[in-house]
Amino acid sequence: MLARGCWSEVERFGLAEVPGTGPGWTIAVDGSILLGGAAQGTLAFGQAGRHNQLNALAAIAAAAHAGVPVAESLAALAGFRGVKRRLEARGTVKGITVYDDFAHHPTAIATTIDGLKRKVGKARILAVLEPRSNTMKLGAMKDALPGSLALADRVFCYSANLGWDVAGALAPLGARLCVRDDLGALVADIVAAAQPGDQVLVMSNGGFGGIHDKLLAALAA
Repeated sequence: MLARGCWSEVERFGLAEVPGTGPGWTIAVDGSILLGGAAQGTLAFGQAGRHNQLNALAAIAAAAHAGVPVAESLAALAGFRGVKRRLEARGTVKGITVYDDFAHHPTAIATTIDGLKRKVGKARILAVLEPRSNTMKLGAMKDALPGSLALADRVFCYSANLGWDVAGALAPLGARLCVRDDLGALVADIVAAAQPGDQVLVMSNGGFGGIHDKLLAALAA
């Protein structure tokens, strides 16, 4: 599209470690922001993951284009508490934290797990997935799922109402995988596996049968 001609003004942005941004905005892993190689400040906010850093950088670039000083954008982002269903902590019981996230396709799943991994360090991540979107129910993305879940220490998948072999598709995950078509059994398996310090990451674009509250209640009991 750009090669065919872009008649609007353009701000380019990207990750500092990925070449190709040219003279535009870049952000390093530590949040340092550069514009054409010149330091602009450091991003400090509570949203985990490089994808969220890129979102913030895009907002900073757009705001700067409209005349907002970078320092003001950084101050505003420092107080940003995030939005619902994006690594939203639903509760912590006995040292086990349960998160809710809208991730529901392989790219978002991989990015979300990576973001949480960077946030919690060596803590175990128990990924809990409900393939609920139309494309996921059809199995259109099943071949990409094992790779997207690779960073999770354990994977629990809800297989009800699916027309494809979930256990077969996720077999590359080996002993880390647990597949159940009964929600109660899935909750019981997660609770049995969870240990203090674990991060239980629930991913679905729906309500997932209220699994978050069920998990918290079961952990408390």
